[in-house]
Amino acid sequence: MKLMKNIGALVAVMRAAANTAVTAGGAGDATLVTGAILDRQAKAMPLSGVLAIPYAATLAQGETLSIAYVVESGNADDLADAVDLVSATAAVVATGPTGGGTVTGVFEVDLNLSPAGRYVRAKFTPDLSAADTDTAALSAVMVVGGTNEVPV
Repeated sequence: MKLMKNIGALVAVMRAAANTAVTAGGAGDATLVTGAILDRQAKAMPLSGVLAIPYAATLAQGETLSIAYVVESGNADDLADAVDLVSATAAVVATGPTGGGTVTGVFEVDLNLSPAGRYVRAKFTPDLSAADTDTAALSAVMVVGGTNEVPV
């Protein structure tokens, strides 16, 4: 294996879900976000990846943002044959600091894509613990690699 200093030549980044706004106890809170169907063949059939969900949340002291997720796979282009590759129930990813404030970060899920079909899709559910004041903005990307060819 030849070592390269250009990691960008070895991975591909795909937009997995649109930007999502969440208001505690309101729009988007505890609501499933269904991502885009991604064609692995268009990226040289990667065998591994990372689902990355960047977030920015304004949280009251001690209040939380949790994220549950599932990554599906199948060979039908509409994922009518979807099966779960990986999933998890909600886990706390951010907690409001003393006095409250904005918390930012990226929630990451390692993906083994070797058993996956041609198409994959991420779904996630953001959940704010506060009743009505906290907000969050999230999106999702998949960073994939591990192909027999350099991804395009």
